[in-house]
Amino acid sequence: MAQPATRNVRRLSEIAQVAVKHGFGYFFERHRLTDLFPWIDRDGEAETPTDRGRRLREMLEELGPTFVKFGQLLSTRPDIVPPDVIAELQKLQDDVRPIPFTEVERVIREELGLTIEQAFLEFDEQPTAAASIGQVHRALLPNSERVAVKVQRPNAPRQIESDIALLYQAARLAKERVRALDFIDAEQVVDEFARSIRGELDYRAEARNAEVFRRNFAGSPEVKIPRVYWSYTRRRVLALELLEGTQLADIDVASLSPAERRELAYRAAEVWMTMIFRHGFFHGDPHPANVFVLEEGVIGLVDFGQVGKLTDDDMSKLTRLFIDAANERVDTLPRRLAELGVRYPREREEEFTEELREVYYRYYGVSLADIDPLQVIREAFDLIYGMNLRLPTRFVLLDKAIATLGSVGIELYPDFNVFEVAKPYARNLLIERFSPERVLARARKESGEYARIGAALPYQIYDTLEQIRDGQIDVGFVHKGLDEFMHGVDIAFNRLVIALIVVGGLIGSSLIGIFSKHGPFVAGVNFLSFIGFLLSGALGIWLLWAVIRSGRL
Repeated sequence: MAQPATRNVRRLSEIAQVAVKHGFGYFFERHRLTDLFPWIDRDGEAETPTDRGRRLREMLEELGPTFVKFGQLLSTRPDIVPPDVIAELQKLQDDVRPIPFTEVERVIREELGLTIEQAFLEFDEQPTAAASIGQVHRALLPNSERVAVKVQRPNAPRQIESDIALLYQAARLAKERVRALDFIDAEQVVDEFARSIRGELDYRAEARNAEVFRRNFAGSPEVKIPRVYWSYTRRRVLALELLEGTQLADIDVASLSPAERRELAYRAAEVWMTMIFRHGFFHGDPHPANVFVLEEGVIGLVDFGQVGKLTDDDMSKLTRLFIDAANERVDTLPRRLAELGVRYPREREEEFTEELREVYYRYYGVSLADIDPLQVIREAFDLIYGMNLRLPTRFVLLDKAIATLGSVGIELYPDFNVFEVAKPYARNLLIERFSPERVLARARKESGEYARIGAALPYQIYDTLEQIRDGQIDVGFVHKGLDEFMHGVDIAFNRLVIALIVVGGLIGSSLIGIFSKHGPFVAGVNFLSFIGFLLSGALGIWLLWAVIRSGRL
């Protein structure tokens, strides 16, 4: 393995030192990576720290914003990260020090072609929030409308690309050196992260997401989605209507009555259930800092960079999963999950079914009020990690959103149960899926698909026959177990040949002994006949010993 590029050596060394500082020195020793970092100070850690999740979270926080974002991505990958580590990574927040106001002025001038004084009547110099990619300022437009302006850090793209390059380098090292991570495609994980964070660098994508949410909740008196001001929105600048309210994170829960706390927890959860079950387009990060409580208890949402989408086909497959679960058809659940895109090792399908059956009957028949949703989600993450399942990103994001929602709800109201909120929405989903209108629409759609397939079939058959005629199609067969069978045939055939040689040698030696009248004799037998008997006997004894040793006498 070639040494890391010179320009990255210092940063790699810093990462190694931070890892050792947080108790991961054993990792370099165990996986023989110390030759790549001979200059790091090893404190002699020889054992895996028991609180590895907390240590990893603190390490990522110290390494900086890009690594915090990477940790947040890993918190959505229960197929490759143990549940105890996920629980800690979900606490990561990319709060960072704000950039100087002069940098904010420069970005706005470059993006809008106007100075702050020309674009806004007022613009607060102190940001209300600062994150790894950008920060938010309050401002007043020339038409006297108040807005929240998100401005990207000038060096964010360059820093992110530099850190992504380091992550790719670490992924290649892991692939070549760390056998314990063979079950992970580390470079694919970095690919996923790179796509995600590069998408966040274009604020116009977040603005489009906000528009979709605003359209979906148009006319709803209980939800407020801020308006996008497109005249003030560019790749590195986003202007949204300012929500005047209190962040859920800042609410003094102790000052609320139990009834008010319950109402707030369930109202916020119902917003997400509406997004998931009715719109199929949901906010992927229901963190308390992204939820506002406005006048008269209206729920306001911000930060639309992370969203999940469920298609109509996803909803249909989820419905079939619900129906099979309700009817105790546990054996069909692996197939239903596979239809949803869940991937698992086929050789472990029976084990997977047994694990599902165990979890299913642990909760079957139990009242929702008696079920701890967070415990169920933790058990699901245990199963995903233990079985090395691969979930589609949209469903992992859905799991994360529901888990976060459940945690936030319990902080507000200890008896909160996210499953109770979801139950009527799931029931309505089942009813809607099998309403006459939906059945008719599905039949019309599927009949059109079948007609299209039927019309294309003759042409496909013709093309296939043409390819066969022209010798363009090769058909190969793979016989499972054939190699072992052929090996057995080879052994049997060799033994048969040796047996024939033995028999031939005995017969030939006997004939020589009978008909030979002259020549040297040994023990009264012709010398050639004696040699033939001797060799045939040796071969016969060797063949008998081989058969006895094989246990197939």
